Amino acid sequence: MTYDRLVCANCAAPVNEGRCPVCRASRARLQQEQGQGMFAGLSPVTLVALLVVLLGALALLAHQTA
Repeated sequence: MTYDRLVCANCAAPVNEGRCPVCRASRARLQQEQGQGMFAGLSPVTLVALLVVLLGALALLAHQTA
């Protein structure tokens, strides 16, 4: 989730401007969450689907080389 469109309930300003302590804390938390890795935003169902596709590709490759 991005904080570009979020509005602070404390000061009614956009969170990305960081006008109050609540905005600054929310902005810092969201920035930290966004920087946790490339698979951090994916749901578990999506990760399982990617794993199934990867295993299928590996099985197909092993079958073609044998």
